[in-house]
Amino acid sequence: MKKKRVLINKTLLQQRIKELAKQIEKDYEGKDLTIICILKGSVYFTTDLTKYINKDLNIEFMRVSSYEGENSTGVIKLKLDLDEPVTNKNILIVEDIIDSGKTLSYLIDYLNVQNPTSIKLCTLLNKPERRTVNVKVDYTGFTIPNLFVIGYGMDYNEKYRNLPNISCFINSEEEEKLFLKEQSRIKESFK
Repeated sequence: MKKKRVLINKTLLQQRIKELAKQIEKDYEGKDLTIICILKGSVYFTTDLTKYINKDLNIEFMRVSSYEGENSTGVIKLKLDLDEPVTNKNILIVEDIIDSGKTLSYLIDYLNVQNPTSIKLCTLLNKPERRTVNVKVDYTGFTIPNLFVIGYGMDYNEKYRNLPNISCFINSEEEEKLFLKEQSRIKESFK
């Protein structure tokens, strides 16, 4: 039976998001900024991140899908496109989690056709060990191992998005050990 455990509590989440916002604000000083929130998973992250960025910005939304349950289908479906073109704009794609990189590679290629001034990538969670496609991540909240995460916008079959923290399902003793090691590492890095 799956056990649900908190990996990153809401205090650490907000602390790190404020740090990311300040870095983004500094990097885009004197420049326009259009943030593209990738629905549904990154809506909580995008909302909090943009509240802490002290500059005028635009927010757009896109929705793509490649997951069913805990597994990627490998097929990327564009379910909601932008309302406005991004030609000559500085784009910051905000994603909840990057694992294989396929979805973000697809989105970057898709947006590049419109000739934006720049495209950067911000993710709350990064799983580099799962990467099968090379994507440059400009802003990372937390780097995590291959654990299935839920909460703070991330779901399991559309459930658990509303959890105020990042949690994991633990299915085995091996996952439990990995979880405890990672939980300790994250707490230590924010002391």
